[in-house]
Amino acid sequence: MPDAAPSQPAPSPASFPGTCAYVLLWFPLSSETFIFREVRGLQERGMPIDVFSLYADKPAGQSREMRGYQGRVMRLGAKATWTLFTTFLSHVRKTPRLVWRLAREVLFRRLRSLEALGENAWAFFAGFWIADRAREAGVTLFHAPWANGPATAAWVASRVSGIPFSFAGRAGDIYPQDGLLPEKIRDASFVRTNNQADVAWLERHAPKGSEGKVRLVYNSLTLETATTCSCPCQSPCRVLAVGRFCRTKGFPFLLTAIARLRRERFPVRLTLVGDGVWKRRILHQIKRLRLEDAVDLPGFVPHDGIAEYMQSHDMLVMPSVIHSNGDRDGIPNVIMEALSHAMPVAASDVCGIAEVVRDGETGLLFPQRDARAIAHAIRWVCGHREEAMAMARRGRKLVAAMFDAEANTARLYELYAAHAASATSAANAKRPQGAGQAGARAED
Repeated sequence: MPDAAPSQPAPSPASFPGTCAYVLLWFPLSSETFIFREVRGLQERGMPIDVFSLYADKPAGQSREMRGYQGRVMRLGAKATWTLFTTFLSHVRKTPRLVWRLAREVLFRRLRSLEALGENAWAFFAGFWIADRAREAGVTLFHAPWANGPATAAWVASRVSGIPFSFAGRAGDIYPQDGLLPEKIRDASFVRTNNQADVAWLERHAPKGSEGKVRLVYNSLTLETATTCSCPCQSPCRVLAVGRFCRTKGFPFLLTAIARLRRERFPVRLTLVGDGVWKRRILHQIKRLRLEDAVDLPGFVPHDGIAEYMQSHDMLVMPSVIHSNGDRDGIPNVIMEALSHAMPVAASDVCGIAEVVRDGETGLLFPQRDARAIAHAIRWVCGHREEAMAMARRGRKLVAAMFDAEANTARLYELYAAHAASATSAANAKRPQGAGQAGARAED
C-alpha cells in the first residue's frame, strides 16, 4: 500500500477553504528546494497541504530540513501497482463512460519520448487513486508544480472527483509541450508560471475560452543572503557552474571556453557542481580538451552546501541552451541564489534569464552555444572586478524584490484560496441536494 508520513500539525486559523493537494513525482526532492520551500511557506501561512508523490521516496541528496519534514506525504511507487490497478477497475465498474473518455483523451496521444509516455500512463492510473484519497481528506484544490506527469495526475483526479485543479509550467515540462497541454489549460482553474517568457508560450497553447488563465508568480529565494561573495579575482580566476548534467545546461560550451582561455594562457579554474545523465560526456570532453588539472567535479552538492562554493569563487556562469526539440530552462534558480550573495553572474540569453540578468546592469549576457563569448565574459569579470561587483550588488537588490519569499508566498496563497473557494462554491451550487462530493462534476 502507499505510505504516508506522520500527519502535519494543525494549521493556525486561516481562511483557506479545505486542503490543497500538491501532486509531484517525488517529494521532497533534493533538486527542487524551491518547491519544498513553497510548500513550507504556504503551510506557515495557515494553508493545509497534503502531498501526493507519484513515485517512492528519493532521499539521496536531501538537505537537513527536507529530511526533517513532518507534513503528510502519500507516496506511490512500484509497490502501489496492484492498488492502482484495483482502484482503476473499481472506477471502471462505477463510471465506465467517464473512465474510457479519460483513457481516450490521456493515453492515446503521441508524446515526445518513451519516458514521457510511461510517466503519463502511470500518472493517469494514479489520478483515480488520488481522487479517492482527496475526497476523504477534504481536498478543495489540486495543484501540480509541473505540467507533465504531475499535471496529468491532478487533471485526471479533478475530472473524477469534481475538485478543481491548477498546475505550473516552468521549463522542460512545457518545452516542447507534451501533447496534452491545451487540454490541461482548458480544464485548469489557472496556470502558474515563474517567468515572463513562459507566459506567452502558455497563452499560445491555451484553447479558445481559456484566456486570462496564465498567472505569473516568481519563485522565492531559497538561500540565506547574509553573506556577500568576496570575488577576489586573484590568479587563477575561479569560475563556478551549478546544475544537472543534461542537454539544456550547455556545460560543453563552458568547457570549450575554459579550454580556449587556457590556450590563451589566461589563468582560470572551473568548479562544475552537479551530476546527471551527461556525466560521461562531460568527463570525456574534459579528457579530450586536457582540462583534468583545470576542472573540479565535486558531484552533487545538497542545497545547503552551495553557499560555501559561492563564497570561494569569483563568478557564476550559466551557459543554458535551447535543445533542438525546444527543451530549455526557465530561469535557473542558481542565478537568483548567486545574485542574492552579490556574486557576479554571466549567463546565456535564453527564455527568462534576461528578466534577472540584465546585460550590463545586473550581470552579463552572451549568446547561447557561443564559447568565444563565454570566454570573453569570464575575462571581463576577472579584469573589471569593481564594475562586476557593482552589477552583482544591483542584481542582489533586483532579486530581493522579484523573488521575495513573503510577497510571492502571499500571492500564491491568495491565488489558491480564491480559486479553491470560487470553484468549490460553484460546484456546491450545481450539486443536487444531498449529493456527495462525487456529484460535483457529472461526467458520467
